[in-house]
Amino acid sequence: MKHHLNLDLRYPLIAKNAMLSAVLLISTLSAHAMDLLQVYQAAQMEDATLMAAKANASAERERLPQARSQMLPNLSANLSKTNNQLESTSPNFLGKEQTTNTGYPSSNKTLSLRQPLYRPQLAAQYRQARAQVDDAEAALALEEQNLAVRVSSAYFEAMLTHDQLALVLAQQVAYTTQLDAARKALAAGSGTRTDIDDAQARIDMNVALEIEARQNVSYTMQQLQSFINQPIDKLATLNVKALTLTNPEPNQLDVWTARAEQNSPQIQSLKARVEIARQEVDKAKSGHYPTLDAIAQWQQSASENVTNTSNRYTNNSVGLQLNIPLFAGGYVNSAVRQALATQDRAEQTIEAGKRDLGMRVYKEFRGMTENMPKIKALEQALRSADQLVLSSRKSFQAGSRTVLDILNAEQQRVVVLRDLAQARYMYLISKIRLLALVGGADEGAVRAVNSALQN
Repeated sequence: MKHHLNLDLRYPLIAKNAMLSAVLLISTLSAHAMDLLQVYQAAQMEDATLMAAKANASAERERLPQARSQMLPNLSANLSKTNNQLESTSPNFLGKEQTTNTGYPSSNKTLSLRQPLYRPQLAAQYRQARAQVDDAEAALALEEQNLAVRVSSAYFEAMLTHDQLALVLAQQVAYTTQLDAARKALAAGSGTRTDIDDAQARIDMNVALEIEARQNVSYTMQQLQSFINQPIDKLATLNVKALTLTNPEPNQLDVWTARAEQNSPQIQSLKARVEIARQEVDKAKSGHYPTLDAIAQWQQSASENVTNTSNRYTNNSVGLQLNIPLFAGGYVNSAVRQALATQDRAEQTIEAGKRDLGMRVYKEFRGMTENMPKIKALEQALRSADQLVLSSRKSFQAGSRTVLDILNAEQQRVVVLRDLAQARYMYLISKIRLLALVGGADEGAVRAVNSALQN
């Protein structure tokens, strides 16, 4: 796979062989690369974690109509019809027992309407349900922010492993070239056996590094594919010219921290849980309060008992029902203490969450601001490493340097390339993570980062 390796064309043999290796990699993959934005959009439809959060939010939304229904009129109907058989035994006028069997049907129809008028527990339960819905919505928003972070992190990790594999292949080409040069130099009488052995040792070690690099590529690609539940043949590459290094806007840590505390879905979720705990306290305290309901009932019965088997009754009643709790064995007081302790825990949790959020904002803010000068320093280091390789080659041709000097220079250049790629990816990941902490890691943010990639 072709990557931004910045191979210097002043080394025609290395560049030619490295390009050949890249072509061999590309030949096994599809022609079109899947960029970050495409993976993110597919993950929005396929990621199981996000789908679970959406389902949970849908389920939690039903708490609100359920709680509201408890405060609305409750209408119920009851219908019963019974066939009764009565057996009675009594003495007759001769003093003997006489048994009589009597059968009669009975029926009852009842229509009841109950309207809660004063129930503090139901009001607290409704407010609690509303807070529970807010918690679920915040949890869904948090998972949507996390999706951008998880996909971006996995994508750039996969890109880095591809870069590392390409660097290992380029090293293999360079080491093979230097081994051939060392053998020719020894045959001409100007080289040493040590140069050959050193180049061969590096080639052997490079074989192990290639195996490890390919394993890392396979793992990171599998990890990325798990988000979208479909295979990914090829990734986009970083377009260094399109990568614009900018400080966070505004470039003030305090502003980002305050914005995170205000907009972070995590903090919104914790605030909702504090409200849930407060309403639980109100629900517990309502155990001390009376309740008042309005009741209307229509009842029609026939043959209610054995003495009135032929009678029918219709009863209409309207009234109020007042229930006053007097003593429950200390249950209500215990429930209040428990709810207050739970509320205190929720309040302490939100304080801990704010502190943790502040540390993460600090980390990602510094990840952007500190990686910028690091990238520029590594770009300068790469130019110096390129010059060192060129100087070592010329000195080798002049007889003042050995093959070992060239190999060391090339190894140093590879290390700089690896560190530079990693710093660039970390800058982009920190950018997404920082936006996620303030609730801004949406498709627009992913699209902005994706503009630095190319197919």
